[in-house]
Amino acid sequence: MQKTGNRLLAALAVSLMASIALPQTGLAETLRVGINAADITTMDPTRATATADVALVSWMFNALVRFQPGSADPSTIEADLAESWSSSADGLTWTFKLKKDVKFHGDYGILTAEDVVFSLTRAKDPKTSSFSSDFSAVQSIEAVDPITVRITLKEPVPGFLGLIANYHGGNIISKKAAEKLGIGFKSHPIGTGPFMFDRAITQQTVHLKAFPGYFRGAPKISDIQFDLIPSDSSRELAFRSGELDLIYGKREQRWVDQAKAWDDAAVDIFAPGEYRTIFLNMAHPPLEKIKVREAIAHAINVDQIVQFVGAGVGPRGCSVVPTGYLGEDCSWAYKYDPALSRKLLEEAGFEKGLKLSAVVSSSSSQQPIMEVIQAQLAEVGIDMQMKVVDHPTYQEQVRKDLSDVVFYGAARYPVADSYLSQFYHSDAAIGKPTAVTNFAHCDAADAEISAARKAVSDEERLKLWSAAQKKIHEQVCGVPLFSLMQVWVRSKAVDYGYELKGSLNLAPPITEQTTLKR
Repeated sequence: MQKTGNRLLAALAVSLMASIALPQTGLAETLRVGINAADITTMDPTRATATADVALVSWMFNALVRFQPGSADPSTIEADLAESWSSSADGLTWTFKLKKDVKFHGDYGILTAEDVVFSLTRAKDPKTSSFSSDFSAVQSIEAVDPITVRITLKEPVPGFLGLIANYHGGNIISKKAAEKLGIGFKSHPIGTGPFMFDRAITQQTVHLKAFPGYFRGAPKISDIQFDLIPSDSSRELAFRSGELDLIYGKREQRWVDQAKAWDDAAVDIFAPGEYRTIFLNMAHPPLEKIKVREAIAHAINVDQIVQFVGAGVGPRGCSVVPTGYLGEDCSWAYKYDPALSRKLLEEAGFEKGLKLSAVVSSSSSQQPIMEVIQAQLAEVGIDMQMKVVDHPTYQEQVRKDLSDVVFYGAARYPVADSYLSQFYHSDAAIGKPTAVTNFAHCDAADAEISAARKAVSDEERLKLWSAAQKKIHEQVCGVPLFSLMQVWVRSKAVDYGYELKGSLNLAPPITEQTTLKR
């Protein structure tokens, strides 16, 4: 009896100590997240492009400045690792003062200007970064003293603060960790964010734990379990059975409407939309023929595609620049006209039709839409043969120039230059050392895109962006479709700690303020 009593007292003592150790809210819990990925490719911020990779990175890293949590609006950019900043009158020199005593995860010390210089120099280098083209106007990055960084530009950059915000190449890493870990950094990342890498099981899960030394304050949840579940139905089942608290949703209106009726569920639809475009690879015959590309453009019924997706999650686009980006010009559009499409094919020497290949992701946000486009093209005699593969294989193969037709969606910093430079400037063409995502090998507007970066006034820049869009439209580098909004579903027990309207990292920011009340 005495032993039993002692065990009971010991258990009560442990319970009491645990409750004291919790934050005052008493809400320390594991946030269980389900994402539509078979595996993680990299957690290195300068290489992370897949949605799952970017989401993890966004919870572990900070930048000099940040978008306010829950916003993708550049007007909300605020201080993050920088305490303050200033710029010269000509916009070419930017000076940042860092917050003091910001800690890196683990035993990697305090953030200094050297870490910032190392990170941004790395982001600028195509050998180490997928976003190097974003930094083409950066002339130098210098550490003035341990807490001061100076960035000098070759020419003014529209929305420069967005370039160094907590998104893509703007994230700051530990120089010491990167040099020590080498290639291993991509699987053992070290940042300053509210959560730090703990462990991972290949093709199963990634586990992050709260960083108690986070400079904004210790997180209110204890850790994040990030489960890799490529099957939509499996993620849905796990969520509805209470095994997950937050899941990446299926971006279809019918599915969204159903999810809104689930018990204890809240559906979040937020910006930015990943702008869906059909790119036509002009390096592959017969797509070098303008009339063939025009025929494809007139054979695609965008309104039917939007109806299939649902206007609530997939609003129609109009320009090669995504909807709502600064500089978007919708003065030109391809009209759905199958009769004209057949006529153009005949004039191009394909009166009996033609065959095209397309590497297609098995993702629910791509394959069903490509099947609709496949049927539309078949009506005018174009046989688009789809090679359906998992999403990582799709990403790999389209970047090896293996597809005639590429369906691709992306969100970038919301100014025209970011999209024009990465998708339509010849420097970004697949196969080049500076390749980004120019799947079409488009080159019609190189002069205008480059000139716009050097423009001295907003009026001049807007005119050049407009001229670039016109030339790209005339070259028929691709067919703009729609913006696919972000869809996530959470338990009502999850409180983000802010109002979610947008996230350039395509996932809800999980911050030190996020709570979970089970």
